[in-house]
Amino acid sequence: MAHTYLTIILPSIIAFIITLIAARFLMGYLYESGVTTPDHNKRGRPILPSGIGLAAAIGFTVGALVYVFGGSFGIYAPVAPLDYLLSAVIAVVLISIVGFLDDLNVKKEMGRSTDMLDTRRGLKQWQKPLLTLMGAIPLMAINAGVSIIRIPFLGAVNFGILYPLIIVPLAVIFAANAFNLLGGFDGILTGTGTILVFGMVLYSLLYGTYLGLLLSSLLFAAMLVMLLFNRFPAKMVPGDSFAYFGGAGIVAAMVLGNMESFGVIIFIPFFIEFLLHLRRKFKVTDLGKLRADGTMESPYGKKIYSWCHLIMNMKRCKEWEVSLYMWLIEIAFVALAFGLKSLSLL
Repeated sequence: MAHTYLTIILPSIIAFIITLIAARFLMGYLYESGVTTPDHNKRGRPILPSGIGLAAAIGFTVGALVYVFGGSFGIYAPVAPLDYLLSAVIAVVLISIVGFLDDLNVKKEMGRSTDMLDTRRGLKQWQKPLLTLMGAIPLMAINAGVSIIRIPFLGAVNFGILYPLIIVPLAVIFAANAFNLLGGFDGILTGTGTILVFGMVLYSLLYGTYLGLLLSSLLFAAMLVMLLFNRFPAKMVPGDSFAYFGGAGIVAAMVLGNMESFGVIIFIPFFIEFLLHLRRKFKVTDLGKLRADGTMESPYGKKIYSWCHLIMNMKRCKEWEVSLYMWLIEIAFVALAFGLKSLSLL
């Protein structure tokens, strides 16, 4: 048993180290290259390097390949199916590249993006779901996952061939784009994502599969580095490359680790964020207005188009507090999912 866990711990440590090295390199390289964005929530709007989420994809990939290396050279007998593992890696890499292309579209002049002026333009709204579909193709190709899903309060439902060909690609597209909606505050997405993935690690340890535990652990290691650099006060902006990486990686781990029902519950905060943004046709900024006392004010008054707006309307919060409350919301949904599992409703 200890040897089996070592085959998860070692690749995860490597993923953490490689992500750390890649992030430090990209922070300097992209800053010098002009791939930057102003920090709108700080006085003076300091300029930060953007698109550093690509480092997470690099670390995740190297960590997975370390596992493959050990199995291929007979260091240990691989427990995870290598074809499934490599399909997850390909999916994550493809979709992270799409996110990085989105991050690279930076102009010298300010322009209106959603409801604010920014130098970053990104991809057009209609391009994002089409391009993120590429991340689903590797999972579709291997007929990933189990078509029978236990839905809370409904029981087991068999989706048959619809699962790999329809449900999986829709899940990848939705997760990548919904995960991308929550942002604007230091550590809010990186922290919320790290908590979500840590919940998947715990679920895999208690109820799930070895492959689910391996993928979740690699994701957690890479996301933890992003949180370290993006927590308040942020040294970088992870960008859409991180958001797409996180969305695709989470779906891949859920599908290949057979934890879809659990995953649906812990992803509810992002589904709610999607619905709130939809109310204004996604032309929404999550950013706040900085008051003289250092607290944040919602740009839409009492109107709610994001979790961030709801939190800022509940009480006068500083930037780090907005992120902290969002983390607590995600922890509550992780606890809810485990509660439903303990009652055999998942």
